[in-house]
Amino acid sequence: MSWRAGLAFVALGIIWGVPYFFIKLAVQELSPFVVAWARITLAVLILLPIAWRRDALRPLRSHKSAVVVFGMAEFAVPFVAIAIGERWIDSSLTGILIAAVPLTILLISRFFGIEERLGLWRLLGLGLGLAGVVALLGFGTVTWPLGWIGVACVLIATVGYAIGPLIIQRHFRGFDSLGPVAASLLVASLVLLLPAALAMPHSMPSAVVLSSIAVLGVVCTALAMLLMFYLVGHAGASRASIVTYVNPAVATLLGVWLLQERLGLGGYLGFALVLIGSWLATRSGAVAVKAQAEAA
Repeated sequence: MSWRAGLAFVALGIIWGVPYFFIKLAVQELSPFVVAWARITLAVLILLPIAWRRDALRPLRSHKSAVVVFGMAEFAVPFVAIAIGERWIDSSLTGILIAAVPLTILLISRFFGIEERLGLWRLLGLGLGLAGVVALLGFGTVTWPLGWIGVACVLIATVGYAIGPLIIQRHFRGFDSLGPVAASLLVASLVLLLPAALAMPHSMPSAVVLSSIAVLGVVCTALAMLLMFYLVGHAGASRASIVTYVNPAVATLLGVWLLQERLGLGGYLGFALVLIGSWLATRSGAVAVKAQAEAA
């Protein structure tokens, strides 16, 4: 990994650990549909004019289906699902569950024509990751029934986040990253427009909520997606997804320190098992991607 990719990796790890904190603040006053639509639309307003001027949208005409699927899988569904889930579970728990993205990519990659052999270490990693999720949910702070509905929403988002990098690797490698990002965000914004309009608040949200939406749209969506495309293009989907090892640490620190959230012993145990399992399950994939790139 080059030093530029390394910097992008660190920046993305921090940036994607922040959204869960700001989503938790925003959903106190706004509907999950409004939160998701507002951050997506703000990112569209920033990225679409730039993509248009760079003529990055024209090559996407033959990839319309991939753009639509990517917009739904990476933006519309996960953003709404996480916002709904964080009404009932802590932001720190959300960040840790999202750390299962590398495991999910490994499990579903073959459906996208990306075959990676399951060896002993990968199977061990999958087992540890599953044990971590069980420990996190079985001995953590999740309460019935709304807490489990929140967990289900976040797990749906995890699947969407796993599909996104695989679509990039299969359909968008070699593209100017601004094109697919801007077009997919526009699709997601249009899909969520009606639900968001029906759920708009009757009064102006607080300055804290408006600031949270601004951070979510500009930093955690627009900038973050450009960094993700850059990483996938230079390191592959599996290796880029390792950035999720950093995200839960940032989300946990913000949740525990600023929102007074409590994980409990089971939460910290699950956190450790998920991260170790993800590392074991994806490390050989990262090496394989690097070897393929060097061979090419």
